[in-house]
Amino acid sequence: MNTAPLNTATPSPAPPGHLPRELLLAFAPLHKSAFGAAIGCVAGLLVFGVTAVTMLQPAPRRIPLELLAVYFRGYSVTWTGALIGAGWAAMAGFVFGWFVAFCRNLVLAISLFVIRTRAQLAETRDFLDHI
Repeated sequence: MNTAPLNTATPSPAPPGHLPRELLLAFAPLHKSAFGAAIGCVAGLLVFGVTAVTMLQPAPRRIPLELLAVYFRGYSVTWTGALIGAGWAAMAGFVFGWFVAFCRNLVLAISLFVIRTRAQLAETRDFLDHI
């Protein structure tokens, strides 16, 4: 009985310029709309949940959520106000999430550009010495 492994060939080295899949996924840009929608959903659910929990608390232990009306027009500590606040928070969360994803993608692109440029300069730094 032969117990030798079927695939005994060593993997060939990756061609120059090829990056592993894990590295490509680590530096992949975020989808701005998807990230904004995710943050917006969480923010809307959070405002609705906090308002609902606050309404169920006894009056002396309530959090002063009425101050959110300064930022969210039409908000109040009622079920209708919770829905209005959830809508406003979802919109604000979307804008915030989109902006965070945009900034992250921009910083990542700039840093990758700088790293790639430095590597190319390091490769060609001593080419005149070989002439």
